[in-house]
Amino acid sequence: MIPMRQMPKLGILSSALIFTCAAILLYLSSHYLIPFLASVTGQEMILFWFIVAGLIVFTPLILLAFVMLRNEGRQITDIDTWRVRMRFRKLTRRDLIWSFSGLVIVGLFSALILEGITLIWGEFDHSPVFMSFEPLTTGRYWLLLVWLPYWVLNIMGEEIIWRGVILPRQELSFGRYAWLIHGLGWSIFHFAFGWQLMLSLLPLMFLQSYIVQKTGNSWVGVLMHGGLNGPAFIAIALGLI
Repeated sequence: MIPMRQMPKLGILSSALIFTCAAILLYLSSHYLIPFLASVTGQEMILFWFIVAGLIVFTPLILLAFVMLRNEGRQITDIDTWRVRMRFRKLTRRDLIWSFSGLVIVGLFSALILEGITLIWGEFDHSPVFMSFEPLTTGRYWLLLVWLPYWVLNIMGEEIIWRGVILPRQELSFGRYAWLIHGLGWSIFHFAFGWQLMLSLLPLMFLQSYIVQKTGNSWVGVLMHGGLNGPAFIAIALGLI
């Protein structure tokens, strides 16, 4: 067993390296591999977004998190690794209030940003090409079965690596301002989504980072990230928005 040692700090250069490498992986997968697979098979690109992003982007992020934890001398099977080190703690009433208040604020400001972009630059597709699809119709509802495991890998993969492993180490370097560095890094990770969507995501990137640091509970990130991502996809898939 690897001996336990103090959690190391994560400075600006190491933070930039991790987020930038993840952003490059996401960009190459979404802009080259997914279109290639769709053109070769004739299947919808959204199908390959679920598969490729789940297996080639978010699964490696989870594995990176486990490697970083092991290098700290921690075992992923140890409950304290999850509860104490990664801060996946029991949700309190205060945590829930912060989570749902944050979701409302993020939804409001993201909608305002999208409206502002539309007024200034005109109508645009709110989804990147590799994530665009027509509302589900008879014979295509099976895509929801592919989306569900992808969604779990997406939300938990990001929350484990970003909020569970990275953010606590950044707090050792940047103190109460760690959420600003973290939010910037998380924004860089979404570079592949295009500048319009990136702008609309800024409230989530920074406010969720702030609230997770404020509460010290990574489940808050799961609630906010999953609470925005999941219902939004279902609404688009069913043609409700």
